[in-house]
Amino acid sequence: MLKKIILYLLLLVSFAAQSQIKKRHFKQREIGLFGGGSYYIGDINPRAQFKFSHPAVGAFFRYSNNYRFAFRFGLNYGMISADDKKSTELDQLERNLNFRSRIYEFHSVSEFNFVEYRIGHSKHYMSMYIFGGLAGFYMNPQANIGNGYQDLSGLKTEGQNKSYSKIQISIPFGVGFKWSIADYIGLSIEWGPRKTFTDYLDDVSGKYPLIGKGSVYSNQSKDGVAYPGSMRGNPRTKDWYFYYGFMISFRLPTSNKECSEMGFGG
Repeated sequence: MLKKIILYLLLLVSFAAQSQIKKRHFKQREIGLFGGGSYYIGDINPRAQFKFSHPAVGAFFRYSNNYRFAFRFGLNYGMISADDKKSTELDQLERNLNFRSRIYEFHSVSEFNFVEYRIGHSKHYMSMYIFGGLAGFYMNPQANIGNGYQDLSGLKTEGQNKSYSKIQISIPFGVGFKWSIADYIGLSIEWGPRKTFTDYLDDVSGKYPLIGKGSVYSNQSKDGVAYPGSMRGNPRTKDWYFYYGFMISFRLPTSNKECSEMGFGG
């Protein structure tokens, strides 16, 4: 279902851009800051939105050349975590795993405004929008079994032949609302899932391994019922991480004026 939503949003952004390309041309450049939260959905938190949220921050540059379409490039930082001890599911309570990971992300996305929008415009001063694009991110899952946090990727806690990469790609997409609050200042609120292609944001994916270097971090089950070869996670699904919060942007001065070739005014 989520894959269909991603495809629909990306297609909608693409078609919308083509349909609006000849309308109300102008150049608007913005720099801005993001502040909000980050969380994850995966094997240790399979369903609960916004659970285990942590503060997140970021910075971005946005470029627009018409009233409906914009490009945004940004850097985000956030933390994701989860703990089986805080679950209501009996199998998770028995498994007894936990993790945390810092996420450093660079993203490039396209935005489509549902109605015409421009910072400082007396008429077109607010709009809902959707966005989609591509991101690269760095992760480093860690666990704490009572002696401080330990990096997990090199321990091969599920008996992998090689460690998974800490550098991954994701597909950011989402929805938001933006409005102009002053001649040179815009404010946005946004929720943005990130579809990843790894199941190791939390270092949990497959089966319990044979005894090895990382076995003490792999198997923390309370009653010792976990055994090598039994399922530790769900390898059929990939992990997700999310950013949500507010963005404030500042329109940069420009000498370019809105194009009136198509018969549009300011």
